[in-house]
Amino acid sequence: MRYPERLLSENEIIASEFRPHWSGIIREFLVLVVALIVIGFLAVGDVSPWFSVVIAVLAIVLVARGLVRWFTTLHVITNERVIYRAGLIAKRGKEIPLEVVNDVAFNQSMFERVFGTGDLLIESAGTHGQSRYKDIPGPEQVQTLIYEQREIRMTGMREDSTGGSESAASQLATLSRLHDEGKLTDNEFEEEKRKLLGDT
Repeated sequence: MRYPERLLSENEIIASEFRPHWSGIIREFLVLVVALIVIGFLAVGDVSPWFSVVIAVLAIVLVARGLVRWFTTLHVITNERVIYRAGLIAKRGKEIPLEVVNDVAFNQSMFERVFGTGDLLIESAGTHGQSRYKDIPGPEQVQTLIYEQREIRMTGMREDSTGGSESAASQLATLSRLHDEGKLTDNEFEEEKRKLLGDT
């Protein structure tokens, strides 16, 4: 399941696209192994086969639920935003424009470091606040990538603002939209507008 290209803006490019780390579904595999062991013991014992059927159904439901959740969760980093999408039928998602990202931090326990996974905490302006994402593969590399894409984004916005009134107007419209959507506060909007227009 890839991120639909129709949801990208005209000049938007995907820098990275990935699912949660496979360690996030270890619990499902453990449930499956335990269920198979229990069913094996019940098969050699003098127990009604219905117990085995019930255990098998419960195990399948629990495992399938976890696998579907893992398979339908997607993290995308583009040259414009950080995107989170999840869900098969009922979907949920979150998007953070790179220009409002203030800080990106990662956290790894000893176990997570061994397997190359961890949590990512993105702090952004406006209504986003702090967003925590779990089971991120290579969180340190993802942190670096977000910073790199943010720097490229901000440099491009500054260059466009000095390249002509049309580009500046386009970037100002983007800032205005983010402000209207509540992703930038009044003070943040005014500050970014001053930077864009080259005021001191």
